[in-house]
Amino acid sequence: MTNKLKNKRKSKKEESQEMSTNLKYLSLGILVFQTTGLVLTMRYSRTLKEEGPRYLSSTAVVIAELLKILACILLVYKDSKCNLRSLNRVLHDEILNKPMETLKLAIPSGIYTLQNNLLYVALSNLDAATYQVTYQLKILTTALFSVSMLSKKLGVYQWLSLVILMTGVAFVQWPSDSQATAAGFAGVYFEKILKETKQSVWIRNIQLGFFGSIFGLMGVYIYDGEQLSKNGFFQGYNKLTWIVVVLQALGGLVIAAVIKYADNILKGFATSLSIILSTLISYFWLQDFVPTSVFFFGAILVIAATFLYGYDPKPAGNPIKA
Repeated sequence: MTNKLKNKRKSKKEESQEMSTNLKYLSLGILVFQTTGLVLTMRYSRTLKEEGPRYLSSTAVVIAELLKILACILLVYKDSKCNLRSLNRVLHDEILNKPMETLKLAIPSGIYTLQNNLLYVALSNLDAATYQVTYQLKILTTALFSVSMLSKKLGVYQWLSLVILMTGVAFVQWPSDSQATAAGFAGVYFEKILKETKQSVWIRNIQLGFFGSIFGLMGVYIYDGEQLSKNGFFQGYNKLTWIVVVLQALGGLVIAAVIKYADNILKGFATSLSIILSTLISYFWLQDFVPTSVFFFGAILVIAATFLYGYDPKPAGNPIKA
């Protein structure tokens, strides 16, 4: 009887671990798709020549934050068994009654808002493939912050994979992205908050989106106030613009899920896989990029590093003595 109970518990534990693993890799796969789609559509929208004013990237960042908040509220509503009273109680108890916990999200939110605005600037001037590779330079700082802030221990193969990854990126383009360290810090800081509290990832994203909207609106009126007064908040918006905004809003949710089920470094490696898709589509569809042999060599190193990071060597069993 005892053995049966043990076997049942073991079976449930194995099922839980298997589900967790499946969720981890599913979220990573979705992240690769979302990252590739966002970068390519954003690049296309920023270089597409149309009549009239171009949409303001600062307003797109704000709309993405608001959509993220709306999506998270709906997910909390679903978790509350579609009960409005329960939803109201959860939002009140977890956000309004915990002002200090909510304020903790102001730091990563400000950095993420700056990063999202710089994303539009970068893709207005760089092809998607070069941007994707260069952006991966933040992974090394992410690893360093994970070790120092989260007390994570990386194995020899993981450290080696990080070195290979950085070498591959360096072959493609020497670093010029000054916000890489800040972005790495924001990701690790958010991961630390998520894993140290019992609040759901959706509540944390509502808090993150709240501050992101405030910082974003400040940016709109400081940098684009004059254009805003002339042509309005939604100037230049079209179907493609809304696709970009939705993909950016989705990205925040996917990244949060990845951090919850995996970790921030693994998220970075999953993002690096989208380099290949970005390169192919930039070359065949956007036709704004011609890859060189050096680029291909660097991309191969990045892919090799991706698989090396996930390699888990099993210790050799004790030899059987005759």
